[in-house]
Order: sequence, then structure tokens, then C-alpha cells
Amino acid sequence: MLHVRMFASIKELTNTEEEFFPYENIETVTDLKKNLSLRGHPWETVFGGGMVVKAAVNKQFVADDFELRDGDEVAFFPPVTGG
Repeated sequence: MLHVRMFASIKELTNTEEEFFPYENIETVTDLKKNLSLRGHPWETVFGGGMVVKAAVNKQFVADDFELRDGDEVAFFPPVTGG
């Protein structure tokens, strides 16, 4: 299982803070995003390319081609600006 967490506007749009997602057929962050986007609106908007979404695995920001392992925590964040 993957522990998937959503933050900020992603959490608000999907109405989901966290969930456990089956690890089967998920090799990379890209695979996870594609699977989430198949849920339809608003998931497709968030994870299907309509938003820029950053991913962190086990509290480290990673590229979308990062390989996941069973038990990983994957957190999704929108881009953040500030000053």
C-alpha cells in the first residue's frame, strides 16, 4: 500500500486529505498520478495535467519518474510561492 497525502488546494479540490492506495501496477509517481486522474473530475483536472503538482516521497521532493516502493508515503503539493 502507498500512503497518499494531499495538501493545500489539491486537498480542497479533491476533498481528500489522505488515503491508502493499492501498490499493484504502480511503479513511479507518474503511474500514481495517472491512476488518480482516472477517477474523473476533479481528479483528472489535478493529476491529468491541468495543474502543476509537486510530489514528495517519504518527505523528500522527487521527480515524476521516481520509482515507488510498497509502504512509501507520497505527498502531493501545488506550487508554492512566497516571500
